[in-house]
Amino acid sequence: MGKLLAHLLFWITGWKVEGQYPANVPKSVMIAAPHTSNWDFVYARAAFFIMGVPIRYTIKKEMMKFAPLGWLLKQLGAIPVERNRDRARKLGQSSLVQGMIDLFDQHDQLVIMVTPEGTRKFVNKWKTGFYYTALQAGVPIVLGYLDYEKKHAGIGPTVYPTGNLQDDMRKILGFYAGVSAKFPEQGVDPARMDMDYPEQGTAKAS
Repeated sequence: MGKLLAHLLFWITGWKVEGQYPANVPKSVMIAAPHTSNWDFVYARAAFFIMGVPIRYTIKKEMMKFAPLGWLLKQLGAIPVERNRDRARKLGQSSLVQGMIDLFDQHDQLVIMVTPEGTRKFVNKWKTGFYYTALQAGVPIVLGYLDYEKKHAGIGPTVYPTGNLQDDMRKILGFYAGVSAKFPEQGVDPARMDMDYPEQGTAKAS
């Protein structure tokens, strides 16, 4: 049903999918960017339905307590996580990053979608939790994107984190510089962003 509705949405709106999920990559962190509108989730989720990518995403576990909403979110790939730091520590999780690493350890196949901006507004620096999740879990980062100017939803390069945050982040952000967001002024613009990320061994996950 989800795939059928996704095809219908793309047919009505004129959107297309391009690229494909890399073969023989059972686990990954999937970036969905640029993120400037609530429509981003709709188009991204629809695109992954069409491409057959079993995408998952984390959500506050409290959201799953409401039966109708919780059921719908689960069908769309939601994974409930504890975001309260104190309660997470009691579960043995020092951070959300550690919680996501644990999820990768518990699954043979898992693709977790993330939005590194952390907000729909323009940010001059991406959060790096997704990077450290991939690095410490030993999984690649796949660059998913939505280009509103071209009406293309696709999958770009696969980045294997090296531990050199500076170089890897510049590579990732450089790819998104050419992707048109729903609201372009809030999208990825390296010319306006702080591209100075700490060198390997000096950075902390955010």
